[in-house]
Amino acid sequence: MKKSILLTALLGVLVAGCSSTELQESQPLNPPHPELQSMEADNTDNQGTAYTSPDLNLLELRGNPLLAKDKRGIYFDFNKYVVKPEYMEVIQAHAKYLNDAPAANLKIQGNTDYRGSHEYNLSLGQKRAVAVKEALNSFGVDDSQIETISYGEEYANQDCVEQNSCGEDRRADLVYVVE
Repeated sequence: MKKSILLTALLGVLVAGCSSTELQESQPLNPPHPELQSMEADNTDNQGTAYTSPDLNLLELRGNPLLAKDKRGIYFDFNKYVVKPEYMEVIQAHAKYLNDAPAANLKIQGNTDYRGSHEYNLSLGQKRAVAVKEALNSFGVDDSQIETISYGEEYANQDCVEQNSCGEDRRADLVYVVE
């Protein structure tokens, strides 16, 4: 008797829980501000003047060829984490930008090729990121503007030996947080 009452109550709850209700068209939680959308869309304010933060100096970041996105990889030799002299001009340009734009923040992402254990590659990737950070520090960049992270072989090309391209995985990428 108790089982049949309990079963009937449970069945009633399930049927009530499965009933459908008409959905109303929902409103966004935070309606967008039209004046901000226009500024984001074309990087201008309502008067048509260029909108950039003076503390970030985005025009310099996007206009300087040494700061271009295709120049933001610092490459290393196999199993090494010493910054090569050929990259010092690029690092110096990034240091100048960071010193001139104290609100800018840089993330240095250390990478390795797939060879080696996971732990070894994470450690090597971190050493590469720290080596670039120390080079930037030698040009006066404040530690608070730089974050280092190691991805190890997470983004490595597994076929790099066949393609003779493992050197492309042995790098530290410079990524600005504002972009």
